[in-house]
Amino acid sequence: MEFIDNVNKEEYEKFVYNHPTKSHFMQSYAWGEVSRAKGFQPHYIGLKENDELVATALILEKKLVSKYCYFYIPRGFVTDFENKQFVLEMTKALKTYGKKHHAIFIAIDPDIPLQSLDKDGNVIKDGKDHYWLVDYLKEIGYHHHGFNQNFENREPRYTFRLDLTPDIEEIRKQTHPTTRNIINRGNPYHLNCFLGTDENIADFYTTMQETAKREKLTIPPIEYYQTFYHILHNFNMSDLYVVRVNIENLMKIYRQKKEKIEQDFHKLESGKQNDRVNKQKKELQNQLDKVLRDLKKIELIDEKELVLSSMITVKYHDKVWTVHGGNHSLLRELNANYFIYWNIIEDAKKNGFHMVDFFGTTGNPDPQNPIYGIHLFKKRLGGEYCEFIGEFDLILNKPLYFFYEKIWPKLRKFKKQ
Repeated sequence: MEFIDNVNKEEYEKFVYNHPTKSHFMQSYAWGEVSRAKGFQPHYIGLKENDELVATALILEKKLVSKYCYFYIPRGFVTDFENKQFVLEMTKALKTYGKKHHAIFIAIDPDIPLQSLDKDGNVIKDGKDHYWLVDYLKEIGYHHHGFNQNFENREPRYTFRLDLTPDIEEIRKQTHPTTRNIINRGNPYHLNCFLGTDENIADFYTTMQETAKREKLTIPPIEYYQTFYHILHNFNMSDLYVVRVNIENLMKIYRQKKEKIEQDFHKLESGKQNDRVNKQKKELQNQLDKVLRDLKKIELIDEKELVLSSMITVKYHDKVWTVHGGNHSLLRELNANYFIYWNIIEDAKKNGFHMVDFFGTTGNPDPQNPIYGIHLFKKRLGGEYCEFIGEFDLILNKPLYFFYEKIWPKLRKFKKQ
């Protein structure tokens, strides 16, 4: 096989975009450009057989000290992983190329399903099984980081993927009843969901900050998201969804709800009294109390319009990924998060995409898990629960790898303390 150390952009992109099993935006030419914003240097390499590409890799090079670096191939190199010969030859080429560039190791995390799971995380008998691939990668020199359950590695090992090939009504029926009820209500609060531009990144970042504060997360500075969206949008690979609500209109809606409940309560009170009526009055009183509490919160909002939810999606080949998103801490009862996701699903279906990947969840669906709420929300959208084979390192310099993996983290922790 012939090794190509700098694949032509058009040839590279055509191969990755059209690959039947490994087409992923994190192996696209554009993703290399985005990754520069995080200090990576992209390399676009490939293998040819009979003058045709059979494997490619976007390698992200991260400089360390002196001449040394490490390589990261996000979501694994692009080839037919069922073909052991292709995997072996690409691995040999990576070793040679990595040593030439003084890489300590090469990390990969292929988005290849390990096994089939039901929605509750139980293994489906006679489903997918790629344990053999894990064993084979270890056999040819890769170190496996194990089967982590949360977000310990560079990218999530679990996600939900929604099949868009059924008609939209069938997709709606596959959602959880709670989600379906919210979707079926339509848009009672007159939320405005629209595709934003670069000018709306500040609105997007506000929701990211709100979410980070609420969930105790750390997020990159706004400049990263500006670069992320700008580059991918110029490649026609990204959309920015924003949901806003007009506060004055919202107050009118809540005041109308208040008046309607009061009228219904008055009708019951002026009629015959019995246990059933008393129960209805109690329910109405509870509804009224909640509306009054919500109305009081709304009246304290100074903005004319409030951004409730936002999401940057990435679209590539036949998939859409919901990559970066946040929700405002105010007015969460309006369910803007459900509204934005359903708009993304409908748009993806309408535009001919075959799948939406909700980009990460936990492998520990325990209600005590701190990120269980995120998991439950995505699970209720009706997608397939996916588990990938995990992260692997191809070690090229054992002493420096040991230092990087074992000693350096301890030194950094000591320095912080």
